[in-house]
Amino acid sequence: LIRMAYAFEQAGPRIIVVDSFRTVLGPREMRSEDTNIDLFVQELALQLTSWEVTSFLLGEYAAEEQRYPVFTVADGVFWLTQEADRNSVVRKLQIMKIRGRAQMPGLHTYRITGDGVQVFPRIPEQQQARSPQGTKRHTTGVPGLDELMGGGIPIGDAVMIAGPAGSGKTTFATQFIAEGIRKNEPVVVAVFEEYPEEYLARARGRNQELQGSREQGELRLIYLRPLDLSVDEMLTEILDAVKAIGAERVVIDSLSGFEIALAPSFREDFRESLYRLIGALTATGVTVFMTAETVSESTLGWVTTERISFITDDVIIQRSIEIDGELRKVLAVLKMRGSDHSNELRTYEITKKGAAVLDRLAGSPSVLAQTRLSGLTGSEGVVLDALTRMGKASIAALGAQLGMDGRQVERALERIVALGYGIAEESINGDRWYAALTQPLA
Repeated sequence: LIRMAYAFEQAGPRIIVVDSFRTVLGPREMRSEDTNIDLFVQELALQLTSWEVTSFLLGEYAAEEQRYPVFTVADGVFWLTQEADRNSVVRKLQIMKIRGRAQMPGLHTYRITGDGVQVFPRIPEQQQARSPQGTKRHTTGVPGLDELMGGGIPIGDAVMIAGPAGSGKTTFATQFIAEGIRKNEPVVVAVFEEYPEEYLARARGRNQELQGSREQGELRLIYLRPLDLSVDEMLTEILDAVKAIGAERVVIDSLSGFEIALAPSFREDFRESLYRLIGALTATGVTVFMTAETVSESTLGWVTTERISFITDDVIIQRSIEIDGELRKVLAVLKMRGSDHSNELRTYEITKKGAAVLDRLAGSPSVLAQTRLSGLTGSEGVVLDALTRMGKASIAALGAQLGMDGRQVERALERIVALGYGIAEESINGDRWYAALTQPLA
């Protein structure tokens, strides 16, 4: 204390940093028995207060030492941790206390770079309230899609377009981007699966020239691909870009890439992270357009699981089906929260000019069976699709066709029959046959 007082008189500082305060007292095993730590800490606190300086005491403490005497006299306590999970390292900060004011609860991630320390505050739920946006809508730029969505996407909605690899999700996204730029509605795009230059080149290949808009500041591309990303870091990057260019549209391509880019510890809370992300973005009034890859083409119902669809306002689903020996791409608007939409299943094409929604799909028994899969799992949908194509089949025949275990096929057929999507018949010799229904039983 005497040395600190002397230094203070010589320099007259406004800030004092003790690094490391833990070593001021020396190792615990080297202290004498009459060392009174509590008294020393109290005298130090009084001395620093009398100098009217801002002081930072830095020290290395284990979690079980949070009752250390200095914590009681300090006005603020910041607790820093670093966790290693596989090849990922995540740094977190928690404000344990700030005397006289309320701190933001929770763990906040931070990153140390050549520019210093940057903290990404955890967005609290109370800051995510959305204000009504009225009846105004954004056009998608995809011919025929606005018609299915009742005139376009309601402003401020979160939209997810889900489909298997190669279904054209990014093509739809780039047309949504180009339409926004055409209508003087700036766009922010967060990409995870390819570099911005590659993304722009692919868009150019789809007849969407975006480079000029990027140079003019109407389009901001954010490339986020570190394997220790936190949702709050991503949100900060996007919100800063939205404010910088006054964006009205945000595109996230894709949610699958976003999940992989998160640090492993954050992937465990992916739904909660996505919920906070979408809530914070839509609270600003922007419209969010996201792409997501489905794990199977066997069912249109995959995205209706509890995983992520509840977070979104509008869901568009894509898949490929076989019609008269030809593979066709189809889509449907699965849901629109608070807005009317068409329930039609439409074919669509991806050409050099982009995507376009075409005619209503004819209601053939094969198509009907493939689109009425409410209540079935992905594997059960696969069995129903195969049964629809075969017309009538036994468990063994279906197993051979699909390469599935007989018991697995049998369990799927039991569910299909129970839900009214198929019937079971027994022949005179005791063989059991199954057939799909064109309409479900009531």
